[in-house]
Amino acid sequence: MQYLDDFINYILIEKGLSKNTALAYKTDLNIYLKFLEDKGINYKNISHLEITDFLWHLKTSKSSPRTICRMIESIRQFYKFLISEDYIQTNPTIYLATPKIPTILPDMLSIEEIDKLLNSVSDSDKISIRNRAMLELLYATGLRVSELINLKFSNIDINECYIKILGKGNKERIVPFGEKTQLYLKRYLKIRKNINLEYVFLTKLNKPISRIEFWRQLKNIALKAGITKNITPHTLRHSFATHLLTGGADIRFVQEMLGHSSISTTQIYTHLSQETLQEQHKKYHPRG
Repeated sequence: MQYLDDFINYILIEKGLSKNTALAYKTDLNIYLKFLEDKGINYKNISHLEITDFLWHLKTSKSSPRTICRMIESIRQFYKFLISEDYIQTNPTIYLATPKIPTILPDMLSIEEIDKLLNSVSDSDKISIRNRAMLELLYATGLRVSELINLKFSNIDINECYIKILGKGNKERIVPFGEKTQLYLKRYLKIRKNINLEYVFLTKLNKPISRIEFWRQLKNIALKAGITKNITPHTLRHSFATHLLTGGADIRFVQEMLGHSSISTTQIYTHLSQETLQEQHKKYHPRG
């Protein structure tokens, strides 16, 4: 459908959203438009009740509240675009209610578990030295795994201890790291072959490391460290944010470091910090 293609081009080019986000919108809207087609409903002349019927169909099909919320947002943005381009005159999504999503606290590691994880990586070979440098940087900066594996020399200043990241929505941020991370990065770069390649972290074949390969390495390291939690690269990002807030960092500083466009996204980590405080209170207070 031409209007759908126009919408996808709009969010890619004008709004600067990522290809993955655009693909998610397109997938949702294809499901929505197929439902309307099967029902013989014209998407341009649809009523609020007919959209509600579609959402009820999702619910009875066992779709999660999160999936339904995402679908509502996709439909809203689509009709908002149609209105802005004068393709339609009335927006049928104005009164759509969004279901409440239960808060799911992300997995994280304690400071002791982080130490255990990092210290379990040996420095006996090049891959281990690379892995230690990657894990140290991931925990020190809270990078997304995609930002870590795509890190280029043009984005990092090892002597000044900061990286420059172009994150989601082409939003640029500067993130510092400490001397310990600097030490492991320098150690890795010392043994890294002087190859004319812009990416920092390479495989044995001198190619940029993939997301899957790094995830596999992390799983093996966690197993060796005796950590039974289900660890992903995002676990270190969650741990980074929670440990900063627990230590007293300002939430807006953490928001900037993580590259969150909205502070509400960062606020989930304050719940984690409160949980940690409650656990410590129960454990150590005589009347806890």
